[in-house]
Parts: sequence; C-alpha cells; structure tokens
Amino acid sequence: MVIGCGFICVFAVLINKVSLQETVHKEGVIGGSVLLPCSSTEHDLKLQDTDVHWRHNGSENVYDIVKGEDSLERQDLRYKNRAETFPDEYERGNFSIKLNNLTHTDGGKYICIITHSSELRTVQLIINESTAGKESKSTEHENPEDETGSDSVET
Repeated sequence: MVIGCGFICVFAVLINKVSLQETVHKEGVIGGSVLLPCSSTEHDLKLQDTDVHWRHNGSENVYDIVKGEDSLERQDLRYKNRAETFPDEYERGNFSIKLNNLTHTDGGKYICIITHSSELRTVQLIINESTAGKESKSTEHENPEDETGSDSVET
C-alpha cells in the first residue's frame, strides 16, 4: 500500500513537471548526427544520487547513466556504438546525447528522465533525406538532356 502511494506521488510530480516542459524540435539527415539536449536545472546535483534514462518512442532504451556512470547493459541493440554522451559534462548537469549514423527509424519522440530531480525533457526528432541527394536527384529530373547533349556534341 505504501509503495503504491509512493508511486502515485512520484508520478503526479512527473506529470506536473512534464506539463511545464516544452518539447524541443530537432532535425537530422540520414547518415548524419544530431545532438539531443538534456540538462538539469538543479544546481546542487550529486551524481552519486542521479540516474538519467534516455528513451525513444516510450520504450526503446537509448542510453542509461546510473550514478554518474554509463550503463549500457540494457541498451537497445540498434543504439549500440551510435549513441554517445559527454561524461565531462555530467557534473554541470548536462546529460545530452549525440546520435550518429541516423536512419529513418530514429525519427520520433525522445525522453530524457533525470530521476534525482524528477526532471523530464522531451525532444522530437525529424529525419530528412540528405540535402545532397535531393539536389542531385532534382537536377537529373529537371535537365535529363544535359548529359546526352554534352556527350553527343563534338567539334
């Protein structure tokens, strides 16, 4: 009974904090990298009491930081060697991650939960096609004769 009440109280605090947070919108391109921001507003952050959990679309384990140390045992395999943090920044309350080699499936909602201070950050990631790929495709479709015209003209 006490555990149930404790969970409800913590959940109520998180709901209250979430309603005050705005979603950060980020964009990335396929094959590129993107920085997903997450910082604590608490000034006296004690890493030994702090756990940080990054989740994608509500359930996929992107990255865990437990008591100031990286904890990758439960990391979803699709983020292995693609998600990185900045341990030198933990003391400052910066728990941002960099996601490398982006794919279409990386798009969606990322949540960073800082347990000690009950803070929650939300990042909405949109994945776009590479701009270089779009430019070359549009050029090919706009002037398909340019290639054949230049090859066939000889003096």
